[in-house]
Amino acid sequence: MLMPKRVKFRKAQRGHLRGNAGRGFTVSFGTFGLKAMEPGWITDRQIEAARIALTRHMKRDGRVFIRIFPDKPVSKKPAETRMGKGKGAPEFWVAVIRPGRILFEIDGVSQTIAEEALRLATHKLPIKTKFVKRID
Repeated sequence: MLMPKRVKFRKAQRGHLRGNAGRGFTVSFGTFGLKAMEPGWITDRQIEAARIALTRHMKRDGRVFIRIFPDKPVSKKPAETRMGKGKGAPEFWVAVIRPGRILFEIDGVSQTIAEEALRLATHKLPIKTKFVKRID
């Protein structure tokens, strides 16, 4: 799974999901991309599941670029625990996604294969996405 090697603080606050992506909203590395249409959190496991779906459909042809990284720790308290006694331990890592962000990029395959591969990857993600092409 993806996660940072080290972070400045072990636990992070939840934050908010207002606004659009301030960066990472153009297809930069590949020819085709998958663009987020709504805000949300994408976990390290969801990113990995989408990556596997992409590479399997492409039969390891071409290249896959992952444009997001899970750098936010999400903590949870155990079930049936009383309030108080501090914040829970970090359980998993998420990437914070805002609308317009490019999540994955593909290069070196035809458009039909890219569309199908990115469609399969979309099913692994918890947000609405859109297939986009590079504008030269």
